[in-house]
Amino acid sequence: MARDGDINEPTREFPGYPTGESLRERSDVPADPTPGRPGGGATRGLLAVLGAAALAVVVLLGVQATGILPDFRNPFAKEQTDRSQPPLLKSIRDLSRYVAAEGNFQVVVDLQKDRNNVPAFLLNERTLFVGAGSVEAYVDFAKIADGAVVESADGKSVEIKLPAPQLGETNLDLEKSYVFAEQRGLINRINDLVAGDPNKQQQVYKLAEDKITAAARDSGLTARAQENTRKMLEGLLRSLGYEKVTVTYTAP
Repeated sequence: MARDGDINEPTREFPGYPTGESLRERSDVPADPTPGRPGGGATRGLLAVLGAAALAVVVLLGVQATGILPDFRNPFAKEQTDRSQPPLLKSIRDLSRYVAAEGNFQVVVDLQKDRNNVPAFLLNERTLFVGAGSVEAYVDFAKIADGAVVESADGKSVEIKLPAPQLGETNLDLEKSYVFAEQRGLINRINDLVAGDPNKQQQVYKLAEDKITAAARDSGLTARAQENTRKMLEGLLRSLGYEKVTVTYTAP
């Protein structure tokens, strides 16, 4: 039986438990472990992954700048979808017009709509519109009457009677026409938000077309068409052997 002084000393049957000092001497145990604190290896791994991802983005951007890879697709880029229906052919007509002249016009339309005794900041519409359009002057050969072409007995001269030149419809060029300025009252703006009118500019377009048509009538465009048509027919008929060509026009 062991002596009283040897009670706490290890024996072969009851070896001693490792103490704190003996644990620190072992190489497989950290020197100063902190209980309850996450291991530093996981944090270092996460930082390494983030660094590698950032490096990959920089490399890809550099490669893209050199043109080796195509442009990256922006996930928030604008996209335009055309859901228009195919054009429908409604009619075909044969034309016998000789377009002898064309006039190009530009007009500034200043249209204002307001109410009496109502402040302009509440109820007011004013639009400055720059309209560009063209008008053709033509001779309709389909309206040449019987007996309008008279040839002389000797076949050396010919007389042609043509209908007077007409002005075509005004063709407003939307690519060159634009709204220069627009003023709208508070009530007008609220009304646009609640019930917008997609055809609110239609009146401005129509007014611009009317002004261009009126300007074409006063521009001498039909007189230019008469002269150009006469020169064209004289050149054509003289090439056929006629020495004298007379072109006259009926009253419009």
